[in-house]
Amino acid sequence: MSVWGKSFYVFIVGAVVLLSLMGLWFTAILPGMEKWSKRFFQGYFSVFLLCCLCAATEFSFYYYSVQGAAYFSLMILECLLLSLPFPMLTVYLAHCCGENMRSGWLLRAVAVLMAVYVVLVASIAFIEGVYVVRPDGWLDRGRLYPLMLLPLVAILLLTFEETIRQRKRLSRKAFLGLLFSLVPMTAALIAQMFVDVFQILDICYVISGLTMYSFILSDQIEQDRRRQREIADQRASIMVLQMRPHFIYNTMTSVYSLCNQDPQLARQVIMDFTTYLRKNLSAIASAEPIPFTSELEHTRAYLAVEQALYEDSLFVDYDTPHTVFRIPALTLQPLVENAIKHGRDPYAGRFCITIRTRKTDSGSELVVADNGRGFVPPEDGEPHIGLNNIRQRLDMMCGGSLAIGPNEGGGTVVTVTIPDSTE
Repeated sequence: MSVWGKSFYVFIVGAVVLLSLMGLWFTAILPGMEKWSKRFFQGYFSVFLLCCLCAATEFSFYYYSVQGAAYFSLMILECLLLSLPFPMLTVYLAHCCGENMRSGWLLRAVAVLMAVYVVLVASIAFIEGVYVVRPDGWLDRGRLYPLMLLPLVAILLLTFEETIRQRKRLSRKAFLGLLFSLVPMTAALIAQMFVDVFQILDICYVISGLTMYSFILSDQIEQDRRRQREIADQRASIMVLQMRPHFIYNTMTSVYSLCNQDPQLARQVIMDFTTYLRKNLSAIASAEPIPFTSELEHTRAYLAVEQALYEDSLFVDYDTPHTVFRIPALTLQPLVENAIKHGRDPYAGRFCITIRTRKTDSGSELVVADNGRGFVPPEDGEPHIGLNNIRQRLDMMCGGSLAIGPNEGGGTVVTVTIPDSTE
């Protein structure tokens, strides 16, 4: 082997070792990972490490000219270890497709082929022509060498065919991960049957390891984002179900009084309150951003009820020429409710709220401003639960953001930014 070949071989083995160690480490520390997947990836990367150990031992045997039974035994062990990732990919495919591990035809066929391969490897010493002993004592490929690789090639081809056939049952990420693992390995193994491309086969192992490593990372990131979104949705649902009791009581009391004083207004308040309740309850089922017009209708109904309660002490200015965008449910209405709850001073005269929208170069902007007491950060430094919940849902559902600060002339201004992708 040339100096370049030795350096390249050491580099490949080192890359596989690094990927395997990182894969094992991330598999061990990542929270919430499915138990079966954790065990699979731990076994998968452990096999890679054992293969690297055998490769390093073989390299040292070659360097120190260790021959005979020890070298031959190492070759058999290496052949067995290098074959393990192939059926493991089949097992992973079956798991992703929900196939029964014992009764699936593919797994039974792979088990038979793997048993044939093990028998062939164990019979190398008794079958002439698989390996040929060179004059210098080292082993060379014999004319029957391709026969030994046939079961492994069959395993990869069957797994590849089943991956294509079951692509609709696989997630896009799992489908691409399996393809990037199977295609290079299959091509390199078929080439290895006729030409010595063992180093290319090592590169394919690196590609497979990198693919699996990327797969577990992206899968975990997706799970974390889904979990955060579920938590935010649960908080939103709780926020809906835990409507301020005094708001409901005051509304009912006002309606009771208005029934005699102003029946027409009482009917209007009942209609607005009904719209508010209907929008609140329907927001629980809104897993995707809704049209801004729907959220605006919800807010108008809420403010109409509040204006009936506070009579002339609450003024609302709507400046919303731009409405063609989508927003998570329960975004605008809680912001307005929060402004009334924390910003209104009953002894400071008329409380004014302004709701503005505009189209920007990067998307849409929604502003809720008031002339109240101003935003007061929590004493413990923790963010307001309601505002933090809105901020999380904006980020996860539409890539939006929320900023809060002082309003010119007093009060608070909240700015919500929605990127163009959600319009």
